[in-house]
Amino acid sequence: MKYLFKSILFKSTFLFWLTMVSFTSASCQKQITISAANVDAYIPLLKQKKVGIVAHQASVISSAKNTIHLVDLLRKKNISIQKVFAPEHGFRGTADAGEKVENRIDSKTQLPIISLYGKNRKPNKEQLKGIEIMVFDLQDVGVRFYTYLSTLHNVMEACAENNIPLIVLDRPNPNAHYIDGPVLNLEHKSFVGMHPVPIVYGMTIGEYAQMINGEKWLTNSIKCDLTVIPLQNYTHQTTYELKVRPSPNLPNKQSIALYPSLCLLEPTKVSIGRGTDLQFQVYGHPGFPKTDFSYVPKSNFGSKNPKHKGQICYGKNLTTVNPPSRIELKWLMNAYSSFPEKDSFFLKGFERISGVSSLKNQLIEGASEKTIRDSWTDGLNEFKKVRTKYLLYP
Repeated sequence: MKYLFKSILFKSTFLFWLTMVSFTSASCQKQITISAANVDAYIPLLKQKKVGIVAHQASVISSAKNTIHLVDLLRKKNISIQKVFAPEHGFRGTADAGEKVENRIDSKTQLPIISLYGKNRKPNKEQLKGIEIMVFDLQDVGVRFYTYLSTLHNVMEACAENNIPLIVLDRPNPNAHYIDGPVLNLEHKSFVGMHPVPIVYGMTIGEYAQMINGEKWLTNSIKCDLTVIPLQNYTHQTTYELKVRPSPNLPNKQSIALYPSLCLLEPTKVSIGRGTDLQFQVYGHPGFPKTDFSYVPKSNFGSKNPKHKGQICYGKNLTTVNPPSRIELKWLMNAYSSFPEKDSFFLKGFERISGVSSLKNQLIEGASEKTIRDSWTDGLNEFKKVRTKYLLYP
């Protein structure tokens, strides 16, 4: 469309408008169609098949009139669903972060729910017995340590090993508009980071699935028989606000926008608002200097035993800051400099979240923000070259 906009002014106006587009906006001329809503593209692939589904509470199709869960939609279409496989937080999305979820029968649908979080993180041969095709529909937030990526990897690997085709119903990534952070060093590989990608990687989950296949990241370089049902009317710059929280502690668009930056504080002594209504929108600690802003973490939905439960935490309220277009290091650096006992600031697992050993060392040594960012440059440039091969959207 560039040829339509001859002047710099018109180009700037167009780019501003593009970044403000939302699939819920009444002024949007071409609304995003999520893949799950594009039933003509995938329902024919499921007819007369025994189907397994990877889904959670945000696997919904919403319209102005109603919202329906994918499982309920497929049942209405007479698709033969055999089992539902659930990621971290469970099928209904009520479990705390890190809480083990057990297999059970869903009370609403009477379908068997197989947990993929806990001891069993990859579907085994017995669990896949009788399934002829798998459907994957999880709402991701575009951050390396969000565990739905690891569930995607494990499901792809299990499907490849058992000759089961996999359909990924793509969904928009609310943090797709930038790429930033250190690229994971594989010595820190874990369930919160399995691949050599930066913290924010700027891809939808469907694009990411193609990258897992294409880069041969599955065991023994096996390939999954993968079909990605693409989004319609979507770009990586399209603003997207989720209808349903993707996990218990990401309640709104501000928390999702700040999550990539504030989660670096998770494996430290600092609270990031779990146990409040401002999860991933504040940070604080009882030992920080007293300020006008404070909060007291308590048991609540998604956090039964939050850090510093019952204690007054002083810190920063970020509910009104502009959503970042990069990893904001200033909050991590401020928290470290304000912490009274620096030897005990970091908790076990900081390197698993950061993905590198260098960030912790740089903070301890007092490196500047520029120095830290410069150390990411080569890895980011290499990743961007890899990423380009798998993009489905501009």
